[in-house]
Amino acid sequence: MDLRVENLGCTRGGMRVLQDVQFTLTGGQALILRGPNGCGKTTLLRTIAGLQPADAGLVSVDPDHIAYAGHQDGLKTTLSVDENLSFWAAIFGTDTVAAAIDAFDLANLKHRLAQNLSAGQKRRLGLARMLVTGRPIWVFDEPTVSLDQASVAMFANAIRQHLQGGGSALIATHIDLGLDADVLDVSAFAANNQHHSTHEFDEAFL
Repeated sequence: MDLRVENLGCTRGGMRVLQDVQFTLTGGQALILRGPNGCGKTTLLRTIAGLQPADAGLVSVDPDHIAYAGHQDGLKTTLSVDENLSFWAAIFGTDTVAAAIDAFDLANLKHRLAQNLSAGQKRRLGLARMLVTGRPIWVFDEPTVSLDQASVAMFANAIRQHLQGGGSALIATHIDLGLDADVLDVSAFAANNQHHSTHEFDEAFL
């Protein structure tokens, strides 16, 4: 499934921060978003994922085909690792919990409550959620925060497996994941600040 972004305008706090964003992401492809802090990477990802309205342009894919992992891990702290993944699998109607646990080496933690996990373990569990969504397009915002080198390798391998299965991945990250991926500099689409959004929307992060 192709994700096509055409002439997209993105806003924060009623001010356009990106304009005329264009790219195509095809099945089996990963695209890495680069750019300095504050250039609009998070705003772009949230707009593509349907979490905030676009100011202009087109995102060709329905958000129901996209799985988004942002700055928060999206965990229920009073549930165990296995219960968290089972909850999300039930929401998405999938049966891939065991595969997600294996992919992120969570077997020895499956009965531990999420509130008792380390920051890195929580991040691994948060990323494992993506494997139980069954959605073809994965969107990540700085996914390697709190991960050690071995865990980054696990994440990169999960992405490779997803791509080999025909899925795609859009990833904002400052590190080299060792993926065969194209790179897009988001700062190239910085708005000139003469265009203002008509949406009354205030986003906490760029």
